[in-house]
Amino acid sequence: MFEFQLISRCPATAARRGRILTAHGTVDTPLFMPVGTQGTVKTLTPEELYEIDTGIILANTYHLNLRPGPEIVRKAGGLHRFMNYHRPILTDSGGFQVFSLAKLRRVTDEGVEFSSHIDGSLHFFSPERAIDIQQALGADIIMCFDECIPYPSTYEYAEIAMERTSRWARRCREYHKKPGQALFGIVQGGIYKDLRLRSAREVVALDFPGYAIGGLSVGEPKEIMYETVELLESHLPADKPRYLMGVGEPEDLLEGVKRGIDMFDCVLPTRLARHGTAYTATGKLVVRNARYAEDYGPLDPECDCPVCRRYSRAYLRHLIKSGEILGLRLLSYHNVHFIVKLMEGIRDSLENKSFQLFHQSFLNKYRIKREDDS
Repeated sequence: MFEFQLISRCPATAARRGRILTAHGTVDTPLFMPVGTQGTVKTLTPEELYEIDTGIILANTYHLNLRPGPEIVRKAGGLHRFMNYHRPILTDSGGFQVFSLAKLRRVTDEGVEFSSHIDGSLHFFSPERAIDIQQALGADIIMCFDECIPYPSTYEYAEIAMERTSRWARRCREYHKKPGQALFGIVQGGIYKDLRLRSAREVVALDFPGYAIGGLSVGEPKEIMYETVELLESHLPADKPRYLMGVGEPEDLLEGVKRGIDMFDCVLPTRLARHGTAYTATGKLVVRNARYAEDYGPLDPECDCPVCRRYSRAYLRHLIKSGEILGLRLLSYHNVHFIVKLMEGIRDSLENKSFQLFHQSFLNKYRIKREDDS
């Protein structure tokens, strides 16, 4: 029940237009996956996600394992029924959270023992356990368990983690049995080109239905991220989807697509909303700033979402400054809508062979800086 169709390519770049078929529907690529860490895209209902026309959303194995637990989700009929979202879902393996959130952890070739960031209770993730949890959750696309490393890391550490990730990928591939569920491999290797190429060779040899690039957007300069993606483009199969994990800034989406990426995810749209910041066609707008207290214009004059049609910057600022939940909901709706529509614009430009023009014109406008805004 999983298939990737490559529809067209941009002749001047590595950008591609494609389509992913799953048991819960078909989605067009390039696409952005809003993050529903704990079975919810924060503050938004599934019905609102349908209105925005999100395709795949992402849920997190680490968090759902801690609460409510995979057995509760399995007994509910899987994550789609549990959260009432009936379009495709991807679950990550929990690897990034194990290495970034766990208070204590001990890594061996067998897996990772770690203490919960919630209550300190001990848990153990092996490649097989990560697959077991994701099979119980029942997502359409699941990820191999990998070892994520911070930036900066030494070459020696990056090599050990990359080799372990390859061994774990093999174990995940052999253990995964759920029909209709696509398991993606993950390329690691830090910022080291030879390790990235080695990782790509080893993971591609296992013949996964799709491939992710992990371990980027963790603090490295953007130029290194772009160089790494560009390096890997010709070393990942052209007939399989390519997923750049944890990347969601508008300019990074465009640069990733330009370098052959089909799928992205990031918490930024809702996280920025919770801090009073909105995406607009001319860059980020910090609506909580005092300059918008008497600004009765729309959040983004170029946006057609309900938030921009119905509410003013002054009112949205009032909600945010007052700590009203409605403010977080409205900004989250707008930000997710903005990114989804950006990806739609990218796909349209690939169809009408104007991607380079779209890429440049969007960035020229988006990079406008406002006084007092970040």
